[in-house]
Amino acid sequence: MRAPTWLSPGRSRPPLRRWRAGAILRAGTRGRRLERYIRSKLLWSRFFGAASYLRSALWIIPFIAIVLVFAIAPTLRTLDELLDWRISGLGAAGAQSLYETTITLTLSFLVFTFGSLLVAIQVAGGQLTPRVIATILLRDNVVRYSVGIFVFTLLFSVMALNRVEAKVWDLATILTSALGIACMAMFLFLIDHAARLLRPVSIVAHVGNEGLAVIEAVYPLPAPDSSSAIRDAPAERGAPLRIVSHAGRSEIVLAVDVEALVDAAKLADGVVEFVPQIGDFVAFDEPLFALHGGAARIDDRTLRAAVAFGSERTMEQDPMFAFRILVDIALKALSPAINDPTTAVVAIDQIHRLLREVGKRELHREEVADDEGRTRVVFRTPNWDDFVHLACTEIRNCGAGNVQVARRVQSMLVNLIATLPGYRDMALEQERDRLNRALPGLYALADDLALARVPDPQGLGGSSSKARVHPG
Repeated sequence: MRAPTWLSPGRSRPPLRRWRAGAILRAGTRGRRLERYIRSKLLWSRFFGAASYLRSALWIIPFIAIVLVFAIAPTLRTLDELLDWRISGLGAAGAQSLYETTITLTLSFLVFTFGSLLVAIQVAGGQLTPRVIATILLRDNVVRYSVGIFVFTLLFSVMALNRVEAKVWDLATILTSALGIACMAMFLFLIDHAARLLRPVSIVAHVGNEGLAVIEAVYPLPAPDSSSAIRDAPAERGAPLRIVSHAGRSEIVLAVDVEALVDAAKLADGVVEFVPQIGDFVAFDEPLFALHGGAARIDDRTLRAAVAFGSERTMEQDPMFAFRILVDIALKALSPAINDPTTAVVAIDQIHRLLREVGKRELHREEVADDEGRTRVVFRTPNWDDFVHLACTEIRNCGAGNVQVARRVQSMLVNLIATLPGYRDMALEQERDRLNRALPGLYALADDLALARVPDPQGLGGSSSKARVHPG
């Protein structure tokens, strides 16, 4: 038997520490290769699209309820035969009446729920904005789980009714009674929940909470104390060696797997530039990637698999979309057909909240570096001016003629100037100057003009002596 090489004469055994380090390094390399292989096979973009669809699909929970009925019913039948309980005291006629009543109840609840949902969608889309349908109404778990309970109870009652004979199976009867009571309680709760959900203040608060979570995820670091700490603009790289165009349907960019792009660019020793921005509409054959250096060797399928597309924007990686929804709600409320400036003020409250949170965080520069500090991906995100313009420009143009809106926007700008770092002030001061220059042409009376220039966090009716500047 031949001895290992490190036991041959003239050779010394390597240190155990060195052997372990080599094993760990090889294991780490194999792990990274396995991760890249899984990413390439699973197609991150398709997984993201499917997950986003499932979060807004109403039929998923009812379908799971149907599967559970067919899984639980045989088990209960077996338990009924083993336990042979006599608790309910119902005869065959009483059990049959219970099942039929429960079936009638659940059918009525289902019809009412879907009818009310259609009305809610029409009202929300007409008076607020259609963008709340997929982001809020269809993703509301109370509606989805209510429908799931109704479907489960309906099918279980039908299967239990089919088993009614001379002998009553008590376990099924008891469970049907409990489900019927639960359905009635859930239905009453659903009515109350829907009435509260459809109020404008609830809708904008929900959008604000979702937007806040996205901002915290996309911009996790706090803003630097001074403008000198802000990173420089990206360096010029010259013309790209190769352009990768969009080969799929013309859709909107929903999300990008930046980590996968960094790994691919590092492996190829180059720079991948993602041409559009999250939320952009990309038509067929438009530029999607610009490849620099060794990145030109990356396969097109690997790059395209890192981008998720969809028919409408979502908030998973798009912090601007929450602003877009809130601004649309404010604009719809300010339209002559609706003329509801108080709802516009409620939307501005949430815009103020999100804009302050953005101003308190470090906004990304375009370059994304690898673990060695070398730039691998150019990925554009909105800057501070983009957020301020989206939050103020359209509302100023459409609502400055309303005293409530003018005073609330004034209060927002004064508050942000006083509470955010000083290098955020320029864009805010410019917006306030534009508002003040627009007001004289909208108010014929000097008293109304003076009133519109007073910052007021309530729009009209709050403290007008001075603007509130502390965070709140």
